[in-house]
Amino acid sequence: MNERKTKNQRPAKYRQVEIASLKTGRHGKHHDLMQGIVQELATLKPGSALEIPLADVGGVGLANLRSAVHRAAASSGLEIETVADDGKFYVWKAKAK
Repeated sequence: MNERKTKNQRPAKYRQVEIASLKTGRHGKHHDLMQGIVQELATLKPGSALEIPLADVGGVGLANLRSAVHRAAASSGLEIETVADDGKFYVWKAKAK
């Protein structure tokens, strides 16, 4: 390709960086919360659920919390079930099928 500048070419608006210098992992703003929940799920006794007060999750809405917990559990190889009521979110390991 021709890399010569033409008269009408504007200067670059964005800075170029080496791909090797970029972080490739994604740690969202609630990463630590999700990791804590998944770690507790991994050690949860059968027939038990974690009770998570929605007031204690830093303003995360129920739908976003449920989605984030499902993504984190799936990436750790855990199948879970959830339910919510009266300002609390419950999560437990699903029974093997």
